[in-house]
Amino acid sequence: MNVSVQYQIRGHSGNQIAASIENAVRSGRLHAGERLPTVRALAARLRVSPTTVAAAYNALRGRGLVHGSGRRGTVVNRRPPLLTRAVFPPPAPGMRNLADGGPDPAMLPSLKPYLARLDGTPGKYGDAENRAALVKLAARQFKRDAIAAESIAVVSGALDAVERVLQAHLRPGDVVAVEDPSYTGVLDLVAALALVAEPVAIDDSGPLAADLNRALKLGAKAFVLTPRAQNPSGAALDRKRAIELRHVLAGFPEVVLIEDDHAGPVAGAPAITLSAGREHWATVRSVSKSLGPDLRVSVMAGDALTVARVQGRQSLGPRWVSHILQDLVAMMWADAKTPARLQTAADTYAYRRRALIEALAYHGIEAHGRSGLNVWVPVAEEAAVVNAMAAKGWAIRAGECYRIKSAPGIRVTISTLTPEDARRFAAELADSIRPRSHAQSA
Repeated sequence: MNVSVQYQIRGHSGNQIAASIENAVRSGRLHAGERLPTVRALAARLRVSPTTVAAAYNALRGRGLVHGSGRRGTVVNRRPPLLTRAVFPPPAPGMRNLADGGPDPAMLPSLKPYLARLDGTPGKYGDAENRAALVKLAARQFKRDAIAAESIAVVSGALDAVERVLQAHLRPGDVVAVEDPSYTGVLDLVAALALVAEPVAIDDSGPLAADLNRALKLGAKAFVLTPRAQNPSGAALDRKRAIELRHVLAGFPEVVLIEDDHAGPVAGAPAITLSAGREHWATVRSVSKSLGPDLRVSVMAGDALTVARVQGRQSLGPRWVSHILQDLVAMMWADAKTPARLQTAADTYAYRRRALIEALAYHGIEAHGRSGLNVWVPVAEEAAVVNAMAAKGWAIRAGECYRIKSAPGIRVTISTLTPEDARRFAAELADSIRPRSHAQSA
């Protein structure tokens, strides 16, 4: 433990001690991953009872600021729910950004023609929360993919939906089965809700059925699944794996299934759902990757109780997603030109994924990416590779933030990567991974 941590904590009551630790995290004096003093050690230094310190730590855990980490004790969460310095600072000027995971702006439709069609009538209190046209179009899409659509909610983004469903069914301390590696936003959200993430190993076809069974036997009350465009690995369910996972889930009817289908029609893989017959479930589709990140709109199909709980809680806070945004998405979905545009984007991303994977294979480098906007490359030393590539002008993401128990790797966003650039990137990555062998052969 960093001994100096002890001397940044003050207070004589549980509330004072918790506030001191929170302020230290917010100001950057306590960093993500730092271990707090043991209860007894801090109690002795502050001259308070161990019960007082334990109460402070429990309060911080309940707020998602810290978590228990076995023998490591109590540890500051990587992204606590506080406004702190950015975990992922933007790439330096001049660097090629292959780190952000976003879509290619050139693949997104222009909003201008749709904005021009808005009637400009201000919305008012008392209007229906969800636009009927948007819900109708969403229901049509869900039904086309064999997903029940009797109950639909409109929320602000995929993670907003995941959070609302978890809050609707789980309580602090409950266990959530998550893919490993998994999207960092999901891992951070689970921690912020004071839930416990139980990793489920994955391969190119998604979660391994045997490992999901193990996680559910340990008491997981929910399972967050990315059926395609898995971030960071690019995994996508196939029919065989879906059958295996449905069989496992059938033995745990009380588990809440959350399908995060964030990329939707631009994922480059068919829609497959495990939701049929589940008691509590939600399938979420965002438009961030297909129509634009600034359109904070997602549609969520689910069982009637889950949707009612989500909408009920939403009605007590933000009330509704902007009707202007809902109308824009509805107009774009209804446009006869949209399906072709989305297919072009899906085909372009698939072409760029294959180009990078093939370029890496040419240099003997293993890579994964069946769908979505990212390619996952296993490496032995993440930080060394990321730093070496940064020196060559490439910004990529170290895999540490996505992993719980899985092996190291790097995530490369392919959305703007042309085949020519992919070949150059692959050659320079090979040089970064194996610099000594090149030097010896020279």
